Amino acid sequence: MKNLDRLLRPKSIAVFGAGWALNVIEQCKKMGFQGSIWPVHPTKTEIGGLPAYASIADLPHAPDATFIGVNRFATIDVVRTLSSVGAGGAICFASGWTEAGEPELQHQLIAAAGDMPILGPNCYGVINYLDGALLWPDQHGGVRVEKGVALLSQSSNIIINMTMQRRALPIAYVACLGNAAVVGLADLAGALLADDRVTAIGMYIEGIDDAVAFAELAERARTAGKGIVCIKSGKTALSRTAAQSHTASLAGGGAASSAFLRQIGVAEVNTPSELIETLKIMHVHGSLAPRICSLSCSGGEAGLVADLAAPFDIDFPPPSDNTRARLGEILGPIVTIANPLDYHTFIWGDGPRTTDVFATMLQDYDAGLFIIDPPRKDRCDPSGYLPALDAIVAAQSATGVPALAVASIAENFDEDFAIRLMDQGVVTLMGLETGLAAVRAAQVLPVVSGWRPMTARPPQDSQVLSEADGKALLAMAGVPVPKSVSGRTLAEVQAIAAPLQPPLALKGLGFAHKTEAGAVRLGLASLDGQAEMVGATGYLAEEMVIGALAEILLGLQRDPVYGVTLTLGMGGVTAEVLDDTVTVVLPADHTQILAAMKKLRLWPLLDGYRGRPKADMQAVADIAVRLGDVMMADTSLEEIEINPILVRSSGAVAVDALIRKA
Repeated sequence: MKNLDRLLRPKSIAVFGAGWALNVIEQCKKMGFQGSIWPVHPTKTEIGGLPAYASIADLPHAPDATFIGVNRFATIDVVRTLSSVGAGGAICFASGWTEAGEPELQHQLIAAAGDMPILGPNCYGVINYLDGALLWPDQHGGVRVEKGVALLSQSSNIIINMTMQRRALPIAYVACLGNAAVVGLADLAGALLADDRVTAIGMYIEGIDDAVAFAELAERARTAGKGIVCIKSGKTALSRTAAQSHTASLAGGGAASSAFLRQIGVAEVNTPSELIETLKIMHVHGSLAPRICSLSCSGGEAGLVADLAAPFDIDFPPPSDNTRARLGEILGPIVTIANPLDYHTFIWGDGPRTTDVFATMLQDYDAGLFIIDPPRKDRCDPSGYLPALDAIVAAQSATGVPALAVASIAENFDEDFAIRLMDQGVVTLMGLETGLAAVRAAQVLPVVSGWRPMTARPPQDSQVLSEADGKALLAMAGVPVPKSVSGRTLAEVQAIAAPLQPPLALKGLGFAHKTEAGAVRLGLASLDGQAEMVGATGYLAEEMVIGALAEILLGLQRDPVYGVTLTLGMGGVTAEVLDDTVTVVLPADHTQILAAMKKLRLWPLLDGYRGRPKADMQAVADIAVRLGDVMMADTSLEEIEINPILVRSSGAVAVDALIRKA
């Protein structure tokens, strides 16, 4: 891991490229950078009011940080020279490398850098709002801060847009990765989080280059009490397409990346607004515990909170008996004491009584939402709302419980109000639905300390084993499979099928999807009189499993980023039609796998819903663990899919298998 201290917190900055250099100089001046700025240009004597140096050799000493705004070929020469004189690091702005089909040029840049860290190429740069140091060639919306969150992105435009926010989020750093030729995602994020003035980090990432390193980063951040919030884009591109199986499609679409982030304790959100709102919570409070209360002076708002919170699975437990009694005393008999609470307007404008209500409700919970939309200042007088805002601050101070002011519509909370509350340690969430998404994202689930994904491997050319060979592999792993016989021809199978007890299943081999090909016949009393199956390369006859309570799909697949993923859902095509599956990144034990399966919407049908017998899902978890061990031990296995596993009240049997092997 390269040391990025000088690059991120420089005392001297060199800039190359006349136009881009001027922009960087202007941004540093605007932000009050107190260090040295040295333009370097072979012919100009002055840039941006500063004397220019003809070459790196003419500089007073090796710069801590350098912005290189010249073409890609000249960039390589500049990087090589900077590295040779002991510079602290550089931003490589130019595009036209691997992203443009020129990987060899990028390899030359890496070689030129040597031990010197560079960000990029194809990278906008870094803004340090703590020290006023900007290696940044464009406008931005930030201000100097004493502490705040870091923003890291693989998209320059998205992160520029985020600096323009008016949501009272204090931003300490902005950093772009570009092509990440030398410094990767985990290294840059780790260097930002290592600054004691950074409270949390938000990322827009298109790909995770090293899942193990990222998991290590997440654990270090968690130990330091600093949250990580991510937007993960490009999700489908991270999943290999293998049209032969259900597992490939079910584990794609971001399921693997979401499972990975969840397992390492990283909050995942979907939009820049959700990222900002979640970071505000993390900046002030860290992660949130699950018990939430909501207070508003309108029954409509209380109902809206309840309705909009439902998809986020936010818990609004009722208040305790003591709290009910106390609130009843303050609010009177007309108000119904509930959660969400409509406290009406009887106490409006009465600061002490409002504080009493807010603090009394808040003390029962892990966090509280206070729905409040102050009137716009240009047309109205918002002063009547100040007692309620002050009461939110006072209630948080009295209880030590996070009190979150929530505007139902984002633009209804003025930035000045939001900054005033932030300065007093109260977070304002802009927009009810976005705020609820942020609250849910901030409820980071406990993780297994020391967990790391399996080592990722590049895809291998593979072939599908016959079902007979696949089931033999399963049986060797200790997975129960039906008693069976197989052969090249139907006549051969018929001749040896006498020991099998009906009802029987007859399957044609050589098909990726036998059911769709008409290559499965079920419920046979015997094999006598059965016709050949067109296209079959062999036949498998099995004893059918009786007494099954459920069909489960279980799929394991090598992932080029996350090692091995496990996908579980209801069997057949049901999982795809209902979009009801769960994905776990291995390794995972029985407890973790069962916990994941309990998130299935159809889990109640497996767990004795309305008097139904319970399916033995512990047996399914046992199969998953066994096959995970097999995938770990045998790197030639690319995929194992069992669809379905037939689950009884005691035990489970794998009745169909698709296995791809190098």
